[in-house]
Amino acid sequence: MVDTVFAVVVTHRRVDSLAKSLDVLSTQSRPPDHLIVVDNDCDDRVRDLVAGQPIPTTYLGSRRNLGGAGGFALGMLHALAGGADWIWLADDDGRPHGPDVLATLLACADKHHLGEVSPMVCDLDDPDRLAFPLRRGVAWRRLVSELRTEDSAHSDLLPGIASLFNGALFRASTVEAVGVPDLRLFVRGDEVELHRRLVRSGVPFGTCLDAVYLHPQGGDEFKPILGGRMHTQFPDDATKRFFTYRNRGYLLSQPGLRKLLPQEWLRFGWFFLVSRRDPAGLREWIRLRRLGRRERFQR
Repeated sequence: MVDTVFAVVVTHRRVDSLAKSLDVLSTQSRPPDHLIVVDNDCDDRVRDLVAGQPIPTTYLGSRRNLGGAGGFALGMLHALAGGADWIWLADDDGRPHGPDVLATLLACADKHHLGEVSPMVCDLDDPDRLAFPLRRGVAWRRLVSELRTEDSAHSDLLPGIASLFNGALFRASTVEAVGVPDLRLFVRGDEVELHRRLVRSGVPFGTCLDAVYLHPQGGDEFKPILGGRMHTQFPDDATKRFFTYRNRGYLLSQPGLRKLLPQEWLRFGWFFLVSRRDPAGLREWIRLRRLGRRERFQR
């Protein structure tokens, strides 16, 4: 028996980039058995694009914007209900790097008995760079070559580390064990919360160093402090800051992440008071994280 793979893609008003993503997803050397696209804008152009794919598809249009969290939750539950053995997650602004990504992830998961496996997430314009900086201990890695010089340099797996929505492949049994993303988080931090549950579940997972998923560079949000020894996330967009800081307030009140609270106060206190000289910004950060800690999730 061959396991059934359902691909789940969440989109919102990015028809052109979605078309590029689906073109690669649908033509993998080991193609998904079914493609589910959750459209948070209920756009007829997206419906037509999905219907034109060379593999079986399901279009789920939502008249309410569920965000990335709600969109992936809806798509993952639909995949489980459809009988998926594996669920492959992708966003609309990225795509697999080459035709063999899914086959490579499946082989890696089988070899290492993983419940979840992710590709490396690399810069769409420069695949030798990571799309998001990765911290190992106190050092930040920004290049693919820096990951390959770790202890796992002679293996194909970086265990215990994963980016969960950009090309991540989940066993159905893993989704049953850890659940689906939390709708309340909407965007920003939803993958961190799911990662927290994955760690606490004890399910083995990791990043396959032989597979790459391309994504626009997101490292610009991470501002260096203390001579580059630490970084602080500061999105330029006020809406992104709202969801980022509010959701982090909730996240760091949860089991498994509370140990990071002292570091969180140090980093953001230093960033706003020393680096930016912005006491008002610190007060706003405190207000937003308090909303999250109290589970006030109104948008």
